[in-house]
Amino acid sequence: MIGGLVLAAGAGTRFGGAKQLAELDGRPMLEHAVGAMVAAPLGRVFVVLGARAAEVRRGVDLRGAGVVVCDAWAEGQSASLRAGIAALAACDAVVVALGDQPFLSPVAVERVLHARTSGADAVRATYGGLAGHPVLLEQSLFGRVASLRGDAGARALLDDVRVREVACDGLGRPDDIDTPDQLGPASGTTKEAITT
Repeated sequence: MIGGLVLAAGAGTRFGGAKQLAELDGRPMLEHAVGAMVAAPLGRVFVVLGARAAEVRRGVDLRGAGVVVCDAWAEGQSASLRAGIAALAACDAVVVALGDQPFLSPVAVERVLHARTSGADAVRATYGGLAGHPVLLEQSLFGRVASLRGDAGARALLDDVRVREVACDGLGRPDDIDTPDQLGPASGTTKEAITT
């Protein structure tokens, strides 16, 4: 089974608050990313929450996804990734997405899944030649994920293993939302981005 993981545990410091709850096209931003992962052909999807976990659970429809609360969320994205991978440790592989990327497309997730090969430890989506999400991590990497620290997530790990890149141009957008002013230009594009 291949699992799905949405990392959404951060405090949203640059955003000025819980960006998971920020409204984009009438829904909380996190709902868009979770919806794309749930719509993809994955066996089980988990969302990793941390800062304001109870508030986010109340304010976001997480139907179709399980929740993992990462108490060590302040350590950075690596702590969230460790917690999520631990919850999905029985999976053959896990597809990782970010909760602040509301333009993720289930079609991009599916393309990453189809690019899975025995010759690679990971599969990473690219957009315009630049690395992005989703990223598939094979079970063989789960032990190394457990040793990750800091806010870089799996970035350093991916620099050190065999990664197959798959172009996802035109399948959603890789944009992440870090500040409230990014919501204005982004509004109105979500439905098109996640259904393309």
